[in-house]
Amino acid sequence: VLRYSNEWEWFVTRTGRWIDFVNDYKTMDLSYMESVWWVFSELFRKNLIYRAYKVMPYSIGCGTPLSNFEAGLNYQSTNDSSVFINFPLKDDPETVFVAWTTTPWTLPSNLALVVNPTFTYIKIKDKTSGKNYIVAETCYKYLYNKDPAPEEIITKWIGKDLKGTKYEPLFNYFLKEEEKGAFTVLCDEFVTSEQGTGIVHCAPGFGEDDFRVCQENKVIDSRQVPCPVDVNGYFTSEVSDYVGIRIKEAEKPIIENLKKRGRLVKHSTIAHSYPFCWRSETPLIYKAVSTWFMNVTSIKDGLLKNCNLTNWVPDFVKEKRFYNWLLNARDWAISRSRFWGTPIPLWASDDNEEIVCISSVEQLKELTGCADITDIHRDKIEHLTIPSKQGKGSLKWVGGVLDCWFESGSMPYAQFHYPFENKDLFESSFPANFIAEGLDQTRGWFYTLLVLSTALFDKPPFQNVIVNGLVLASDGKKMSKSKQNYPDPKIILTSYGADALRLYMINSPVVRADVLKFNEKGLKAILNDVFIPWFNAYKLFLECYVDKAAEIGPLSYSTESTSTNLLDRWILSYTQHLIQYIRVEMSAYRLYNIPSKLVSFVDQFTNYYVRLNRSRFKGNHGLEQAKLSLTTLYRVLLDTTRLTSPFNPFFSEYMYQNLSKSLPENDPLRQPSVHYLDIPEANTSLIDLKVEGLVEAMQSVIRIVRVLRVRRKIPFKSPLSEVIAFHPSDQFLADIKTMEEIIKQETNVKSLKLYNLAQSTEYLTLSCNLNLSEVASLLGNQTPKVKAAAAKLTSDQLRDFITKGSIELENHELKLGELIVTPKFKIGTGDHYDGDSIGSLLVVLNTFQDESLLEEGITREVVSHIQQLRKKAKLSVSDIVSVYYRAPDELKSVIVKNSNTFSSTFKKDLIPLDDKNLPDKPLIDEEKLISGHKIRLVLVK
Repeated sequence: VLRYSNEWEWFVTRTGRWIDFVNDYKTMDLSYMESVWWVFSELFRKNLIYRAYKVMPYSIGCGTPLSNFEAGLNYQSTNDSSVFINFPLKDDPETVFVAWTTTPWTLPSNLALVVNPTFTYIKIKDKTSGKNYIVAETCYKYLYNKDPAPEEIITKWIGKDLKGTKYEPLFNYFLKEEEKGAFTVLCDEFVTSEQGTGIVHCAPGFGEDDFRVCQENKVIDSRQVPCPVDVNGYFTSEVSDYVGIRIKEAEKPIIENLKKRGRLVKHSTIAHSYPFCWRSETPLIYKAVSTWFMNVTSIKDGLLKNCNLTNWVPDFVKEKRFYNWLLNARDWAISRSRFWGTPIPLWASDDNEEIVCISSVEQLKELTGCADITDIHRDKIEHLTIPSKQGKGSLKWVGGVLDCWFESGSMPYAQFHYPFENKDLFESSFPANFIAEGLDQTRGWFYTLLVLSTALFDKPPFQNVIVNGLVLASDGKKMSKSKQNYPDPKIILTSYGADALRLYMINSPVVRADVLKFNEKGLKAILNDVFIPWFNAYKLFLECYVDKAAEIGPLSYSTESTSTNLLDRWILSYTQHLIQYIRVEMSAYRLYNIPSKLVSFVDQFTNYYVRLNRSRFKGNHGLEQAKLSLTTLYRVLLDTTRLTSPFNPFFSEYMYQNLSKSLPENDPLRQPSVHYLDIPEANTSLIDLKVEGLVEAMQSVIRIVRVLRVRRKIPFKSPLSEVIAFHPSDQFLADIKTMEEIIKQETNVKSLKLYNLAQSTEYLTLSCNLNLSEVASLLGNQTPKVKAAAAKLTSDQLRDFITKGSIELENHELKLGELIVTPKFKIGTGDHYDGDSIGSLLVVLNTFQDESLLEEGITREVVSHIQQLRKKAKLSVSDIVSVYYRAPDELKSVIVKNSNTFSSTFKKDLIPLDDKNLPDKPLIDEEKLISGHKIRLVLVK
């Protein structure tokens, strides 16, 4: 049991799961097993435990019956024999019933045939054998692969008229059963016409319906059922011809026997889905066994009630899969014929009239007189006896162990050794806030937890359930050690880190009860999109703060912000909205909604806020601006570090250990670990919707310009003269105007022009759509008519609508917002213009570049290449180096003309390179291609 415990502990710890390995519990511990005994005794006391002889799913690989939900855990596609067998009538051997089965090994145990009382059965002449076949009329096609039934029908019956017809036994192993009514046609509606012949061969020892029908017709009684198969699936001496042969291996000789005797009508192979044992991977059979049951059906109403008190993520698992399973809940077979497990705590007299249920070790000691009981596994207690109080001699242990799912379902109580100790601890933590397991546990752990909790306390054992899907290999197949179709988890954790793996899993279908095809590309994407840019922002903060710390002093984390900078106010507001969003989603256990929001935030934070404020961080705008911007950056980093610590515990801890050093010693946010802190509450005083609207408007313009540059194949570093934005809202245009300088910087254009859609005809045409979410309920059945009228409006009419703010269509007045105006760029406006739109925003870009713009573009490219070389040389922001260059005259003249740009950017002039001033030990020396010309760049410390 503990062979791989060290590996498991390493993996769990490395992936950042908080599990107490020192004070853990194991189901084999005495304290755990004793609590399981208590659970069983409570059920016994409530008359929910009984013993019965029933046909149960049975694992010949494990030699034990399984519960119905275990039987549904492992369906596999398999090939089985499909045989049609004839059963001659006693009084007319030339007329035969034809039955069909996919389990030929059950044929030696046949005791009856079953027909549906409402079906029509026909007798037809089989031309090959010369015999008369009786089959259901609608099943003729399955026997002959023809449809419809032939015209030469000899006789027809309704199924109920065939009841009581005698037939010749298939084998002679159970001829003595004939005096009880065996080898007779019976009626029952479980017989279907979807396959086979509409006549079912009945072996009551190996079929639930077979057992029931034979018992109802007194062919058998529940104490004596022909069942000639032992615990491991071998035929017993009752079937003398096949004794000692395992059932599936006996099928071939059984079929050969039937063929030899003329009883085989047809033999083929069928592919179908069949239940396999979830432990041994062997096909299950159905077998009559004596077993202990829990009466689940009597508490079904309580199960449904308590299920409705729980929250499931995703909710469809509860509302469909789990709830439907509860509606059809059946009594639970809880005993197993195994050695290891918690023994069934029952001692009984030989006649089973006197039964004692043990609820504790102390009670067992007291009743057996054995004071030295430190282990209650089977081999330690099976010899113990209890004196009878009814004069029946000694009560003996009944044998068998409890289903492992019974042990798992007892976990809420047994983990605390309840009720023997830790009562307060149990009561304060029950029901659990949440549990999480795989979709396959719908009929496993989730079910048994609810069954036992309902039976014991009439309450659910958990408040929330997170249902996980299955993780498959990248090809969609099940991960397999033999196929080695999955990467080594240790290598994954070493290469990408636990945080990337955690975020990848949370962002996948697997946390929505769906399938994940594991692919390392997903881990790389998480690193590139989240952790690397996030870490770079953190690293930039450290570099800039360390450089300026002596001048600007310590940073503070206050509830207010004194900065009036729009981008500072925006990122603080945006961060508070992120906090609000994550808290809401976490409180609802919708973890899968968080990573996409986090990726979006990191993109906004790093690609807008950090990038646009680098010069402020470095002090280029004065110490006051440096302190304000670094304080804002610090606050955002600390907030997001705390906020995301449940998702990326190691990354958050790493950053927190440095960031927290700036906090005063007595600050409640300064703790030994970020995981000692709650995730932050949103500071609503920092939320500024107006500023967020400004930035959103700005970004819309920037996104469109970037699309246009890509379409026209104009590099971003090439400056352009103008961008023109159109929108029907003057407020929106005013917002864009506020962000004008940033827009020009981000789009690399010289000027920004703004126009209301109502004012321009040169670049665009207008169309419109009804905002159905706003007007559908008001317009009702008039909606199609108004929609058609709106589609006919001209650009001039729509400009008039924008100016006036309303328009009447089909006797309905529509206002701005109810009718959405959409601009479209007018193709053919001019070779140098291109445009595109998002909703009501149209952006037009002038793509013409004169000589001065081309030179400026070259300058920017040179700066960019030097920055790349600095990064490659691993220089920090504060490192000042000399830059030498060698370039053709066309480039050299541009560099000389723009020398001020280079000196202000790199704190030094660029130095022309010749053979006389070649540096001895350059940091880096590379050639680059700019505008089709080669330039050599050398960096020297």
